[in-house]
Amino acid sequence: MKAPVSWIREHVDLPAEVGTEELTDRLTMLGLKLEAIERPGEEITGPLVVGRVLTMEPEPQKNGKTINWCTVDVADANGTGEPQGIVCGAHNFAPGDLVVTVLPGGVLPGGFAISARKTYGHVSAGMICSAAELGLGTDHDGIIVLPPGAGEPGQDVRPLLGFDEEIIEFEINPDRAYALSLRGIAREAALGFDAPFRDPVERDLPPADDAGHPVEVDDPEGCPVFVARTVSGFDPAAETPAFIADRLRMAGMRPISLAVDVTNYVMLETGRPIHGYDRDKVQGTVRVRRARDGERLTTLDGSNRELHPEDLVVTDDSGVIGLGGVMGGEATEISATTTRVLVEAAHWEPVAMFRTGKRHKISSEAGKRNERGADPTTCEPAADRVVELLTTYGGATAEPGVTVVGAPQPRDAVRLDAGLACRVSGMPIDDETAVAHLRAVGCDVVVEGEHLQVTPPPWRPDLTDPQDFSEEVVRVVGYDKVPSVLPTPPSGRGLTREQRLRRRVGRTMAGQGFVEVLTFPFIGTGDLDLLGLTPDDDRRSLLRLSNPLSAEAPYMTSTLLPGLLRAAERNVGHGTTSFAVFESAPVTAPRGSGPAPILPVDRRPTDAELEELEKALPAQPVHLGLVAVGEADASGWWGTGRHVDWSDAVEAVRGVSDALGLELQTRAAALAPWHPGRCAELLVEGVVVGHAGELHPRVCTAFGLPPRSVAAEVDLDLLLERAVDLRPAPVFSTYPVAKEDVALVVDADVPAASVEAALREGAGELLESVRLFDVYTGDQVGEGRKSLAFALRLRAHDRTLVEGEAATARDAAVALAAERTGATQR
Repeated sequence: MKAPVSWIREHVDLPAEVGTEELTDRLTMLGLKLEAIERPGEEITGPLVVGRVLTMEPEPQKNGKTINWCTVDVADANGTGEPQGIVCGAHNFAPGDLVVTVLPGGVLPGGFAISARKTYGHVSAGMICSAAELGLGTDHDGIIVLPPGAGEPGQDVRPLLGFDEEIIEFEINPDRAYALSLRGIAREAALGFDAPFRDPVERDLPPADDAGHPVEVDDPEGCPVFVARTVSGFDPAAETPAFIADRLRMAGMRPISLAVDVTNYVMLETGRPIHGYDRDKVQGTVRVRRARDGERLTTLDGSNRELHPEDLVVTDDSGVIGLGGVMGGEATEISATTTRVLVEAAHWEPVAMFRTGKRHKISSEAGKRNERGADPTTCEPAADRVVELLTTYGGATAEPGVTVVGAPQPRDAVRLDAGLACRVSGMPIDDETAVAHLRAVGCDVVVEGEHLQVTPPPWRPDLTDPQDFSEEVVRVVGYDKVPSVLPTPPSGRGLTREQRLRRRVGRTMAGQGFVEVLTFPFIGTGDLDLLGLTPDDDRRSLLRLSNPLSAEAPYMTSTLLPGLLRAAERNVGHGTTSFAVFESAPVTAPRGSGPAPILPVDRRPTDAELEELEKALPAQPVHLGLVAVGEADASGWWGTGRHVDWSDAVEAVRGVSDALGLELQTRAAALAPWHPGRCAELLVEGVVVGHAGELHPRVCTAFGLPPRSVAAEVDLDLLLERAVDLRPAPVFSTYPVAKEDVALVVDADVPAASVEAALREGAGELLESVRLFDVYTGDQVGEGRKSLAFALRLRAHDRTLVEGEAATARDAAVALAAERTGATQR
């Protein structure tokens, strides 16, 4: 938002000694961030004067272009008093017009030096300037024509162009729509300097009646207020007054015609977007409604748009004539023949404006203000101000009748603690100061003991809860006065138990050769389809985001595998053939408990409120996921390496469980996305904590991974709940070990882990370790059978085993394995 300083001072009596820098500093502290301070014309040096065109001779050129050979009266500014000969390529002026002329010796923005030079067969001694050449805009199509009587030939033109003006450009936050107007900025300046403020919308208004143009609003929620005024006898050739044109240019808008310029001027002044219709082109009653299927509208930018049923539109008896609050229609556009103007000042529902603008890809100054929430009480005064300017400068007459449909909805009062701002900011703000500052920003405040009933002003839709009002008090006091106090950290707490254990897990995974990655927690149902999950799989129960980053991934993830597999796919795509990655992060499991309650922010929620909030939150257990691709042991001159297999995934999880002081059990399982015959279910203390194994070939293909890649995913929260905080140090025995090897034949579908568990339990306390060192299938054991060879190591901690003790322990282990798994000793 660009605001000329003189325009700000027109509405607020700032002290004369307050300069632009001081003004911007105070406004910045009030929340209007300074973007730039512009001083138009500061790059221009040399003679820049008013010139009167005496003659203008068109001369066609061979290249098809027509130039004008002009003589321009610049009085004594050229040192001779003779008319100046100048070549000009523009055609929007005529003899007798006053123009902006730069003479030889002048320098325009960008270091463009002006000199007398021969061009098109003439010596052109100077230049007749356009707005773009003076740095006042981007309009190269025509030169600047000054209003009649604006000055005398030879007079310095800088004051007439506002080059003695300073312009402040602010970056306005989306919730501060009121600051997209001189009214809003001037109000903030008055607040910052405690100066008198003159509100441009405070004016005597004619009463509403039934004599105005008929208007009906079918959707009062979308358009709560609609005001219509009509003027007739308007002179379409009337010039825009210099002060309006100059201020529009300084605000970054191009003057077009008086009728259009007036509506833009009032919008900048009051913050209320205005639209003007050619009254003679409007047929019958004006109606506001939602668009219907199949309706179309050609807007002012010439685009023929297909309307959406959610679009708010303005219609007459001929059909749609405007896209409400966003852009008018071409059919009722004000033109060079318009003599009657129908002025519309309407308040529109902000969300509808935002969606319509996005849907049709329209970004207009009116839409920018309507979608942020303009002041609904400004419709009548803004329309009256437009009528005043059209009648004053356009020769028009205000027709009888003022149409007003609807009324601004009153704002609800908000109850808050009078000392809230003091507690939040840490500043000594007494209750009286808080009340005074709230009233200064426009709030209506009723004091009720230690509490306040605060009604926000209509131009502040962003003030909705107690903390909003406490922030208003603090910003008026001054953010720069908020004390900087470093909190004193409590000593001796250190890391929590969960933090210590999670770091232990991370170190263990890194020690096993895994690299940690971070992936986005968002997925789409297509990711689950690629994993091969069945329709009844619990992992298909997803929490949908109301505003996802991507339409292809609108859900919170219920498993870490899609993100890990995508990360693995990218690494493979970049040429990495062997790697192992892991991630520990929360997954989301909705509970179907409905929306979360909105808790108050001016006090600590009660235990009951927190319990309700906790019930509404989805379950978010932390999982550990891993993926390994390629070779587990690298190939080289030493020989052929080893490709990863299902056991690597299981052993990686086993390493984590060992680090947490837990014993991991495994058993065969079938679960997507793993290969049915190479998937292990992982258990701790009889509770299933996850799965590991080789990925299904279809999953590897879908994610672009090499065949036989492996993965695992476990519920890390379940592991941490059962983890041993302080693991006992290992006990070493100085006595010799007894070695016993056994080979047991079992059915092919009996897991080796089941046999090992039986051997471990049967051998008793003398067993130090048991290790599977060979698996044999073949004729010697029979079809559908396999031989498992285990190495048992037995040792006592207090003595040397005597003859027969090791054999007894071995036989007991074999007997229990035979009982539980049907094993026979080979």
